Amino acid sequence: MAAHLDTRLLRAFVAVAEELHFTRAAARLFVAQQALSRDVRRLERELGADLFVRTTRQVTLTADGERLLPYARRVLEAQDALLTAFGEARPLLVDLNSPGLVTGRRVLHRARELAPECELMARFESGLTGAAGELLAGRLDASFGRFAGLDPVLRAQLEQQPVRYEPMAVVLPEDHRLAALAEVPLDALAGETVYAGAGNPRTPEWTDLARRLFEGRGIQIAPPVPLAVGDEEFERIMAKTRNPILAVVDFPAMPRTVVRPLIDPVPLSLVSLVWRKGLVHPGFAALRRAAGELAAAEGWLSKPDDGWIPAMDSYTVRTHN
Repeated sequence: MAAHLDTRLLRAFVAVAEELHFTRAAARLFVAQQALSRDVRRLERELGADLFVRTTRQVTLTADGERLLPYARRVLEAQDALLTAFGEARPLLVDLNSPGLVTGRRVLHRARELAPECELMARFESGLTGAAGELLAGRLDASFGRFAGLDPVLRAQLEQQPVRYEPMAVVLPEDHRLAALAEVPLDALAGETVYAGAGNPRTPEWTDLARRLFEGRGIQIAPPVPLAVGDEEFERIMAKTRNPILAVVDFPAMPRTVVRPLIDPVPLSLVSLVWRKGLVHPGFAALRRAAGELAAAEGWLSKPDDGWIPAMDSYTVRTHN
């Protein structure tokens, strides 16, 4: 038997033991059923015992599973008490990227409702790559963004939970040739130069998504421009360049611009909740629960039939744990 047991494996075991159903237990822990089954099998290997009898109709505990359950519950209760005692003194710092974006803000608000005893504070780091360094340094606890677009070295040190397929859009000057359309077909952008954050060291994951979307469609990515901070600077730079800007449909309204959804196909930006491995904080479970609740209630992870997403992002959904 292993000298040290990962408490994550015990948590997986207790969830299945109490639900006696792998699908319900996976939903309770906000993990993929495949990942949950893998953790249970690993625990069984480390203990050298079968813990469940699995059939096509039901899941039941073995005698060894019954024997383990009270011990596992006591270990997890002690761990939770320890984390609460040492985590309550500081706030959970959650990066929402930019003040006007909707997905992260709604998750954070719901988490505050679920854990009113915890202090969950918003931060704004502009992009997931920029936030990743802060996560690994311990100056942030969680962020939102396109996990698949991070450098593999960063991904290896972080964990993620898919939250939403965000439909993408373009921000256009109000007198642009396409501004009169309610929705903009991707082919209509052929010949345009579209700003997608090129040169911004905090958002290369977004520029990479644009490159994959525009490839073979005759759409160019705009060269780097000075980063505009604030509505006035945004309006000035846009009036000067007149380039459409790749965004998401919930992008906040800006002066003298319009936001138009993209269609044919509908490009999607996969937003994940991202955190550093080993994160310890009593408010973090509420944040993950809030993300799972909203994704289920709003259908955020239901991909439209005409949705487009890079294969690497789809893999992120299939393999999250």
